[in-house]
Amino acid sequence: MFAAVAVLPAQQAAPPASLTISQAVEGALRNYPSIRVSQEQINAAAAGIQLARTAYLPRIDMLAEANRATRNNVFGLLLPQPVGTIPSMSGPVIGTNNLGTAWGSAIGTLVTWEPFDFGLRKASVTAATAARAQQEAALKRTQFEVTVAAADAYVTLIAAQETVRAAQAGVDRAEVLSRTIGALVNAQLRPGADASRAQAELAAARTQLIQAQQAVDVSRANLSQFVGLEPAQITASAPKLLQLPPQPAVQPLDTAANPLSVEQNAVVEQLRAQLRILERSYFPRFYLQGAAYARGTGAEVNGTNLGGLNGLAPTIQDYALGFTVTFPVMDRASIRAREVGQSATIRAETARYQQIATDLKARWNVAVATLGGARNVAANTPVQVAAARATTEQATARYRAALGNIDEVAEAQRLLTQAEIDDALARLGVWRALLGVATAAGDLQPFLAEASQ
Repeated sequence: MFAAVAVLPAQQAAPPASLTISQAVEGALRNYPSIRVSQEQINAAAAGIQLARTAYLPRIDMLAEANRATRNNVFGLLLPQPVGTIPSMSGPVIGTNNLGTAWGSAIGTLVTWEPFDFGLRKASVTAATAARAQQEAALKRTQFEVTVAAADAYVTLIAAQETVRAAQAGVDRAEVLSRTIGALVNAQLRPGADASRAQAELAAARTQLIQAQQAVDVSRANLSQFVGLEPAQITASAPKLLQLPPQPAVQPLDTAANPLSVEQNAVVEQLRAQLRILERSYFPRFYLQGAAYARGTGAEVNGTNLGGLNGLAPTIQDYALGFTVTFPVMDRASIRAREVGQSATIRAETARYQQIATDLKARWNVAVATLGGARNVAANTPVQVAAARATTEQATARYRAALGNIDEVAEAQRLLTQAEIDDALARLGVWRALLGVATAAGDLQPFLAEASQ
């Protein structure tokens, strides 16, 4: 990505070692928390696939119970209870209301298996797989955004450092001018006002330098959040970024390859998979069931109790094998409504995908236009610097020959400082424009390869 980030553990006092910009980006990909969030979401989605696949397995339920209860039973019906408030009772009706209790016990196993389901379980697995694909696409999009942000932060730091370099040169020139004028004033060859003006120009140049240094500190702090280092551990040295990059042919834009588009397409596919689950929900459910159980009781049919611990051990065995069919007849309306809602959501997300493609195309066009303008500016700023330098030399010579005044020299030096800043930032502006083109295209690798050479 860019040139160098310097890093050393906090316990070492030596200057931090330099890293290439690619290594700095790799550090951002390892350390930035949002990437770890996306990775854990992928792990959760992978677990969802395993959960969906367990629906193919038989369900085995086991039960063991011991109780002490009365054994009164009556004829009659109880409607199904949502939460099973009233326990079930088996055995004959003894015709009395006896509140005496007896031991009871039960142990059993129920095996339930769905041999076929009209594709419902397969659709559930497909939906879980689509959810994982969506999370993987989200991870790639997050990684791409972190890479772009780290690259932009690095270019910003380099630009701030170049501004400091140009501002320092301005301070150096102002100091030379101040000393020269001070000597002339002391020799009574120039008025004292010239010395005051030179001091004011020197103070203004130092203020500009301080502001530039502050921008470097802010940029370094911004970069530190990506590379996982303290700001004091970061240094940047990017000679490649201080040169004009070559002018390769701009490749055609493929919006479908951009991580934003890939993620949105994965969202649409996930929604379609969920719709297929709904489409396969309104079918009969077939269950093959087998049960084996044993029960024990301390109560006799004639109404007497066996006493003691009789009934705590299951002594009567039974088994059963059967086939059950259920069909939610009245669920059709609700399932249909959910299908309509899901279809509308799919259309909305498809439109969002198209909007992303449109936005990426517009962003790419703007980036290409910006790149062309940045190259034109970078071609012009050297002329600006040469002219400003010549103007400064001429104004200084005229002043020393008593043919000019201090205002001309001060103005010329300010123009030269600004021209040098503009020239450095113009070259970095081309790199930043290239970063914008790569961002819109969704692939930063060509940019990083060029910047790291």
